[in-house]
This record gives sequence, C-alpha cells and structure tokens, in this order.
Amino acid sequence: MTQLSRRSFTLAALSGVGLTACGNGVGSSGAEKVDARVDATLNHMYSRYPNTVDLANKSTGMLVMPLVTEAGFGIGGGYGRGALRVGGVTVDYYSATKGSFGLQIGAQQYAHVLFFMTDDALLKFRRSQGWAAGADVEYVFNDRGENVKAETTTALSPIVAIVFGQAGLHVGATVEGIKYTRIIP
Repeated sequence: MTQLSRRSFTLAALSGVGLTACGNGVGSSGAEKVDARVDATLNHMYSRYPNTVDLANKSTGMLVMPLVTEAGFGIGGGYGRGALRVGGVTVDYYSATKGSFGLQIGAQQYAHVLFFMTDDALLKFRRSQGWAAGADVEYVFNDRGENVKAETTTALSPIVAIVFGQAGLHVGATVEGIKYTRIIP
C-alpha cells in the first residue's frame, strides 16, 4: 500500500476543485434553456405587440433578454441572460449586468429586446469586448403595442430597445448603466 503525503493529497484536492470550477459550459443544457426562453419571449412580444414583427423584419439582428432581475436600495444591480439572433438564428449568448446608484428602492423583473437597425450597429456590438448601452439607443417603455412602430424615430436610431413584461415595483431617481458580455451558457 502506498502512502499519500499531505502535499500530494492537497495538490490532488486543489486540482479537482480547480477543474470543477473551470467548467466552460460546453455540453451543458444552458444554451437550450436560454433559446427556449428567447422563443417564448419573442412569441409573447409578437402576440402582445404586433407592430414589433415589422420592427424585427427591418432589423439586422436582435438581442433578446427574456428575464432581467434588478433590485436596489440606494445602490442597485441587475442581471439577465439572453441570445443574439441574426436572421432568426442564435449566433451568440450574452449576459446583461446592470448597476445603479441614487435614490431608489424596490425590485422588478422585465424582458427587453435590442433591435439593431443598421449593419454597423450590429457589427460594433459583436466586435466589442463588453458593450454598454448608451445615448445611441432609442428606448420604448410604454406597455401599449400601438406605440411600438418601426417608423420615423426608430428608423433613424441605430438601436431600438423595447422593455416589456415588467413585474414588481422599483422607484427612484438613479444614474445607471448596463453592460452586455458574451458568455457560454
């Protein structure tokens, strides 16, 4: 019988923990789960807001975030996962991490879709290391389908963001930002 030294045992244990912690998601069912949620979100959006079908047809790609959860009390944050679709096919997966600071209290969940209206906007998004939403995004918050149209304002915006399906209560005045990062689910 061989005797196992403390050093060998420690190295073996740390190697096992290290390999377990470094899982890269390949072979997991995470992608199927995200795709199923994206499909359900798009079906809900198209049925509830029929004008978004035209917007989707005019876009060069869509980043669909089926569920973003955020909460805050002074300092806030949020997180969600979704997929980038080009031509109706998932090409990448992304996480959205949101941070905020200011007078705020509460928690909410919502879905949002970024419609890339130009090839240049989509290319910049895909080539970036981590992309933060900025002033070049036209937001549509109203929960009425007739207000979501691919006309005048949205046709001139490189990116249109539609936020819908809000649940919960989150109020206040904050400075906030959101960053999208490519992931392997």
